Amino acid sequence: MKSERFSVFRPLAALSLLIVGLLLTAFTGRPVVRPSAEPAKVTWETLRDVTFKKKWYPEESIYMLYPTFGPNVSKLDGKEITIKGYLVPVDVESNQFVLSAFPYSQCFFCGGGGPESVMALKLKKPGRRFKTDEVQTFKGTLKLNASDIYELNYILQNAEVHYE
Repeated sequence: MKSERFSVFRPLAALSLLIVGLLLTAFTGRPVVRPSAEPAKVTWETLRDVTFKKKWYPEESIYMLYPTFGPNVSKLDGKEITIKGYLVPVDVESNQFVLSAFPYSQCFFCGGGGPESVMALKLKKPGRRFKTDEVQTFKGTLKLNASDIYELNYILQNAEVHYE
């Protein structure tokens, strides 16, 4: 007999929670939801947790730097982050930009920084133009890349300007 009583009360408890949620929505005008987790605020110093060694890539007949990501960076792979940096246009017509720890005159491409100081931006909404050395904070999903030699080691997917 006890199990029958509990089976009747279980749907009633779920129904009462639903009613409370609907009442709160009606009175506040907003649905009751849990706040989403804030993206991790990442600095370029954090991204320096990587070491490089030369590796031969026969498809291009060249030695390139192969990354081994440290634990602080590895735990960020696939996570939503924010990061602030200097914009470097790669191909404005095809909307390809790189975010750099340093201004253009000092960035990785010009000899001032290492490969850990730049990040490819894969914009969520392409079309916006950025100026060289424009400083912006971006939010997106960090992807670590150790296998595709035609991409940078850090890629920010679904990137969008983040207003703090």
